[in-house]
Amino acid sequence: MDNLESRIGYTFTNKELLRNALTHSSWSNENRGLGVPCNERLEFLGDAVVGFIVAEYLYHKFPNLPEGKMTRLRAELVCERGLDFVADEIGLGQHLLLGRGEETTGGRARSSIKADAVEALIAAMYLDGGIQVPREFVRRFILAPFEAGQNVKERDAKSELQELVQRKNGQILEYIPVGEDGPDHMKVFTVEVRLNGEVVSTARGRSKKEAEQHAAAAALEALR
Repeated sequence: MDNLESRIGYTFTNKELLRNALTHSSWSNENRGLGVPCNERLEFLGDAVVGFIVAEYLYHKFPNLPEGKMTRLRAELVCERGLDFVADEIGLGQHLLLGRGEETTGGRARSSIKADAVEALIAAMYLDGGIQVPREFVRRFILAPFEAGQNVKERDAKSELQELVQRKNGQILEYIPVGEDGPDHMKVFTVEVRLNGEVVSTARGRSKKEAEQHAAAAALEALR
């Protein structure tokens, strides 16, 4: 958990809150004797906390924006796809406690599970340190990319690249890990994008998925 705290920039006083945020219902159900609750209640609270923080930001940032547009923009910023991206940026998937069934069926990479865990993590930070802690987290991982002009769709370069490649039949698109370096809590991964066996781009990131996104964005530029 120290690695995760390093990535999010916050050290928990109550480590059990962090553990609770990382505990999926499948793990909790398989280990009832340990009395560790799953993160569903935290997820419920976190959904409200992140919604409030983003709503507060939009209210002050866009004083002339009508309620309907603010509602749609908030929904885009805190949608499952966006929260899944945040989960990958902080390497959350590798820290989740999953039951055997979820583990063997790819639950660690499932968008819904990771997005829910991000909400649970936000709630845990709020309970442990007050509203300013999750406010800073949301500012860093959700609002800063938005201010940089990266909406959720634009941040998903892999989907856009796939759509571009599929315009021509028979294309083979691959993401190939070619290296990783750095200490465990600050790993940096390198990934190549190959199209029909030829390297189109290479990029690095703090997780494999982040590296893939960066490489996809570079490949889009190259192919265009």
